[in-house]
Amino acid sequence: MIVEAERTSTTQADSNVFATLRGGGRVWAVAAVRGEHARLCALHARLSRELRPGDQLVYLGDYLGCGAPVLQTIDELLTFRRSFIATPGVEVEDVVYLRGTQEEMWQKLLQLQFAPNPAEVLRWMVDHGIAPTIAAYGGSVEEGQNAIREGILALTRWTSQLRQTMRNYDGHTTLMSVLKHAAFTDDNTLLFTHAGLDPTRPLSAQVDAFWWGSSLFAGMDEPYSGFKLVVRGADRRHGGKVLGPFAATLDSGSGHGGTLTAACFGADGAILHILEA
Repeated sequence: MIVEAERTSTTQADSNVFATLRGGGRVWAVAAVRGEHARLCALHARLSRELRPGDQLVYLGDYLGCGAPVLQTIDELLTFRRSFIATPGVEVEDVVYLRGTQEEMWQKLLQLQFAPNPAEVLRWMVDHGIAPTIAAYGGSVEEGQNAIREGILALTRWTSQLRQTMRNYDGHTTLMSVLKHAAFTDDNTLLFTHAGLDPTRPLSAQVDAFWWGSSLFAGMDEPYSGFKLVVRGADRRHGGKVLGPFAATLDSGSGHGGTLTAACFGADGAILHILEA
């Protein structure tokens, strides 16, 4: 069992990595979107009727990739945030975005010129859904492959152009810069992650488990580090929505032919509402 004191000292030391949510109220969590703009709009339409001042909203990562309308998806995330925080009684800190697998890959792609084996890395990223994001920001996989063959200067120009194109879209670069690794309520009730975690390690030692998950997550049979429930928004094994006593998965397959899910958690960690689009 990981002691609570270790978790507290770690999270207080790096607020840029972890977001702290107010305990005692409702928290809405949105599962992995994966570029499904239409589903996100439909879910937001339902959320707009349910959200109220005092609620907090956590997006669990994977906004990019898979679905083609990547730009529209990011714009929708930013637009809905502006609308929600404009509501009297809602604070800027009431909306939190976590870093997902797709966002982690995108950041690595923009530094591809530093990889010792860029061709292999690019192939792996394409296999995991990065191609629509490359296309959205004005590039193509073929251009990247050609740049790799031409050498580091050509590859640097290619990634720099992708980065510059992203800057041309208002708010997109800023959003990528404020993504958190995890979020938790200050009363130790709820912990939100993208793809889960390794329950044998403290938060400070999760490394890539936040984005790639752990095979141990689904079998959690006791609370992690004093939290009543750990919630994740993505499951690489595509096991569907699973609501267990100590761990919950909200990934119902958005971007892979399934729906997009949001769940509302009460002050005691119980699920109050589930929305799908």
